[in-house]
Amino acid sequence: MSDPVTFDPESVARLRRAIVRLARVLNAAAMSEDLTPSQASVLAIIGFRGPIGPTEVARFEGINPTMLSRIVTKLDAAGLIRRTPHPTDQRAALLEATDAGRATTVRIREKRSATVTAILAEMPEEMTTALLAALPALEDLADGFDRAAEAR
Repeated sequence: MSDPVTFDPESVARLRRAIVRLARVLNAAAMSEDLTPSQASVLAIIGFRGPIGPTEVARFEGINPTMLSRIVTKLDAAGLIRRTPHPTDQRAALLEATDAGRATTVRIREKRSATVTAILAEMPEEMTTALLAALPALEDLADGFDRAAEAR
C-alpha cells in the first residue's frame, strides 16, 4: 500500500490564494449586474436546476435557510425569480428563474468568460497550455469542494 500524499503547506496556501483571487475577479461580473456573488450564485442554481425547493438550494449553496430567504426575497423583488406552488406539498413553494433572471445569468456567464479569455490571451502560450492541461485536476478539485459542501 502506498503512503498517503502529503502537501506542502506553502503550496496549499498558494493554491488557496489563487482560488480566492480568481473568485474575486469572477465575482465582479455579478456585481456589475447589481447582484452580490451569493445572489448571482443562487440565481444560477435556480436557473439551472429549477424549479427547485429552497431547502435544496440552501444545501447546494451551503448557506443557512435564513440567509437563503433574504437572497430569495431580493431576487424575487428584482423580478429575477418567482415562487410557484409545490405540486404535492401545499405548504411549500418551488423557485424558478424568470426570463429576466435567465438573461441576467447568461450576461454574468458571458462577462466571466470574456474576463477569463482576455486574461488567457495575455499569458504566455506555455502557461496557457499548462493551465489547460491542468483542467481535469482543477475540475476534480471543484468536484471535491462540491462534495464537501454537500456533506455539511
